Amino acid sequence: MHASTVRSLLVRGMLAGLIAGLFAFAVAYAVGEPPVNGAIAVEEAKAAGEAPAGHGSHAGHGGGTVAVEAAEEEEEGFSRSTQSTFGLATGVLVYGVALGGIASLAFSFVLGRVGRFSPRATAALTAAAAFTTVYLVPFLKYPATPPAVGNPDTIGQRTTLFFLMILLSVLLGIAAVIAGRRLAPRLGNWNATLAAAGGFIVVTAVAFAFLPDNDDAVAAGFPAALLWEFRLASLAIQAVLWAVFGIVFGVLAQKVLAARTAGADPQVQLGSPAAG
Repeated sequence: MHASTVRSLLVRGMLAGLIAGLFAFAVAYAVGEPPVNGAIAVEEAKAAGEAPAGHGSHAGHGGGTVAVEAAEEEEEGFSRSTQSTFGLATGVLVYGVALGGIASLAFSFVLGRVGRFSPRATAALTAAAAFTTVYLVPFLKYPATPPAVGNPDTIGQRTTLFFLMILLSVLLGIAAVIAGRRLAPRLGNWNATLAAAGGFIVVTAVAFAFLPDNDDAVAAGFPAALLWEFRLASLAIQAVLWAVFGIVFGVLAQKVLAARTAGADPQVQLGSPAAG
């Protein structure tokens, strides 16, 4: 594929990621923020219950409560309303643009190499594969947890394990695609796809068994319903992000590649012996 075409696809991938980020932000704000607020309320109630009795002796006059809230806001740097609106939108949009650019490069590489699929179908497959390997598989091993509900001393270890699972999942996905291509001449496309998918599932299950669990990711006594609600919201945000990206980028990529093909036809005709 020509470098200018890849560059055009990259720009459109980032644009598609931005649009997908807008939809993901709407879902995050509507269904993701309530469980986050609930988790914060649980932690604040727990912290208040663990506070020394002497510390709360002025609470009846309101002075102790105001002082604590002022100190928390000062340490926080940004108010909760800012975090849940501008901060959330900035994070989700930047995330969408970055992943859109990476996914568009992956699309440029696999187009025409994994079967005779149209650009739209290839974009949908790329988005589905990215959602599965980058989020769904790591999520199944290390599910998302609300902020400040786990052991703060192990957050570095838990983050490392999560990104290690992402890297392993992506590598296994690439290996499955390569294996499927090599098995296709002997087994046929459908059987080769099933064999590659089965191998991916088996090796992933083995990785799940050997990688350590995050036993301290959720504090004891944290409401199970609230945790389940947060995890479903996290899954919905990612699903919307990748679904919208696959649809929007498929349309944009189809237009780019169709325009490049149409623009190349006159050149081919002018350079042919018949034209001369």
